[in-house]
Amino acid sequence: MEMKTLIAQIVDAAVRTAYPGVDAGINYEALLEVPPDSKLGDFAFPCFKLSKALRMGPPMIAQKLAAAIDRPEVCTAQPVNGYLNFFLNRGNFAKDTLQKVMAAPERWGSGNEGEGKTVVLDYSSINIAKRFHIGHLSTTMIGNSLCRIYGFLGWHTVSVNHLGDWGTQFGKMICAYKKWGNKEEVEKGGVDAMTALYVRFHEEAEKNPELENEGRAWFKKIEDGDPEALEIFNWFKDVTLKDASRVYDKLGVQFDYYTGESFYHDKTDRVVNELKEKGLLTESDGAQVVDLSDDNMPPCLILKSDGTTIYATRDLAAIFYRKDTFHFDKCLYVVAYQQDLHFRQVFRVVEKMGYPWAKDQLVHVAFGMVSYEGQSLSTRKGHVLYLDELLDRAVEKALAIIEEKSPNLENKEEVARQVGVGAVIYSDLQNSRIKDIDFWWDRALNFDGDTGPYVQYTYTRCCSVMRKAGEVTAQPDYNALLDDEAQLVLRLLARFPEDVRAACRTNEPFMITRATTDLAKAYNKYYYEHRILDGEPGEIAARVQLTDAVRQVIKTGLYLIGMEAPERM
Repeated sequence: MEMKTLIAQIVDAAVRTAYPGVDAGINYEALLEVPPDSKLGDFAFPCFKLSKALRMGPPMIAQKLAAAIDRPEVCTAQPVNGYLNFFLNRGNFAKDTLQKVMAAPERWGSGNEGEGKTVVLDYSSINIAKRFHIGHLSTTMIGNSLCRIYGFLGWHTVSVNHLGDWGTQFGKMICAYKKWGNKEEVEKGGVDAMTALYVRFHEEAEKNPELENEGRAWFKKIEDGDPEALEIFNWFKDVTLKDASRVYDKLGVQFDYYTGESFYHDKTDRVVNELKEKGLLTESDGAQVVDLSDDNMPPCLILKSDGTTIYATRDLAAIFYRKDTFHFDKCLYVVAYQQDLHFRQVFRVVEKMGYPWAKDQLVHVAFGMVSYEGQSLSTRKGHVLYLDELLDRAVEKALAIIEEKSPNLENKEEVARQVGVGAVIYSDLQNSRIKDIDFWWDRALNFDGDTGPYVQYTYTRCCSVMRKAGEVTAQPDYNALLDDEAQLVLRLLARFPEDVRAACRTNEPFMITRATTDLAKAYNKYYYEHRILDGEPGEIAARVQLTDAVRQVIKTGLYLIGMEAPERM
């Protein structure tokens, strides 16, 4: 049982003892606070919420509750100005926390509350025939982290890369390929070769506008299932995914399905027909829309005036396909905040179609913009940083730092890969997802402060202590962990499961990043203040066990945000 939950139960029992027959109807755990100064206690309960139900002033309530509490093996309670301050039994708290963590070291914080439930996660969503740039980093890493967090809590996860693979531009690309390209060049040049063909098409179209019609004709062939058009189109997708897989491999990201817009093209009839049957389609300038004026939103376009579908139609088809196929309990869309209106419209259309689950089960996980060293990204202005280049440069810079700091390290290249890639991931997930991100090299690769290398280095420090300690056979003397530094580490260890659940509940991976960083900082302070391997055998055993618990939980935290944990740096 979590300590916060136990303290809440103690408060509840004290209220029932001091005021029998009174049901205050209060969630005591939700009201418990952590004082800013440990001298004020480990937890504090504000008695003000009880004043109305008990018809008594908070200071008097605090005094009566303190008198009703007799749990010295857990804590002592002191009334202070309307607050009930709880001081944990530090020795028992240390023993209880460490024994729980070490009972399942790599699973501390996990749970089975998601057992029997399925979550579909739609993220990354790269575009066919375009290179993977830094703008795709947030959707990819937030989605990957959430996939791991949900899975850690027992959910069955289904990860989907919703490819941008539909539209007239693909007809133009086929047209360009047929006129000026060849298979060998595209196979060798990959996405860059396809991009060059697309650019040439537009240059030639300025001289010969008739090319636009040829491009549209090729896309019509794709829509109609023409064998040659589909063969080239699917080959373009294969080449793009081969190129993207190099980046995904570097990031440690995998997907269960790569199903993009083209996959749902032949599934839109069900949506359109059902909307018609339910009288939800209205005409607007020749187009078919769903009126959302009652929800203070513009209409949701379903069919353009020429009868073709739009991405909203395909998103609706995807929702019903995923519901029918995976029977999801939640479907997350990790997409930038600029698409907020689009998803509000689409989700509301599903509700209006008579599916109330849309309100709770369809979730837009929005995130902010990414810039690079003060410059916003713009393809037109040339401010584009491709993700594979970013990762390669991060690894190179990490290797240079390691060469300087640890020239005798045996596996420098592997550690540089872990540190460099980890620094990029950490930079993306260190703040609330809705905040804009400005990536700077000197910040990301700093070995001090709130950075990925700092947390990874703390993990290697714990590994070093464990190697020096060797086999410890003495029984831990938990009285060696009564100091403030050890107690802060223990509180953070005990709180980690709560942090994991908060991250899942709010779809905010940064909560794991913050919890792991706070733990690393607390342990480093403890490390500098105390000689871990000096003293009586029982004292050493307790400090080593604390170190081992920190090591395991940092590794778990790094895993949950998609980072690796090198044992030496």
